[in-house]
Amino acid sequence: MEQTRLQKQMDFIVEMDKTKQIVRQTYLSDGSRKENDAEHAWHLALMTYLLREYAEKEIDITKTMLMVLIHDLVEIDAGDTYAYDEKGNLDKEEREKKAAARIFPILPIDQAQELQKLWEEFEENQTPEAKFAHTMDNLQPLLLNDASGGKSWQEHQVELTQVLKRNEHTKEGSQVLWDYARECIDKNVERGNIRLVNIPKE
Repeated sequence: MEQTRLQKQMDFIVEMDKTKQIVRQTYLSDGSRKENDAEHAWHLALMTYLLREYAEKEIDITKTMLMVLIHDLVEIDAGDTYAYDEKGNLDKEEREKKAAARIFPILPIDQAQELQKLWEEFEENQTPEAKFAHTMDNLQPLLLNDASGGKSWQEHQVELTQVLKRNEHTKEGSQVLWDYARECIDKNVERGNIRLVNIPKE
């Protein structure tokens, strides 16, 4: 018996509950535990709405909020790859594409294609919406690291060069928010939360 459209949508909704089980490396602001993917996505969507006035170019706010809500759904299969995990990042793209090929088709074909296309747009990082979404994705863990006293940075002995590399495109989404982020980074270097090694010249 062929599944109805509604049943496919319900199956996808239940499948998405698994994002609550994907633990990231970033701690909550109080440092009590690490956040999960669902919490991360919700936080990004709220940030996107509140900070949209700082986008470099005008963005479709609904599209951008949906983009940040779905950008990590593939981690249900692929797992969370820590930003500074060099080995894990080598096959990240392959793992996530395979996950997308399984996860999005749970939906009716029109919605599956819509979300797949939106996820690919985020990954390609070329449109104003994708660039601002990436700015949010980079800024949020930085804010939580700062609030938790650099707990994750210290745990992984993160260096300044790594943080700057991670954020090399952040300003493309918002120069204002990158300036804020850079002040936050410098503050944490001074506090010893980010290791000062081989500072690149800007």
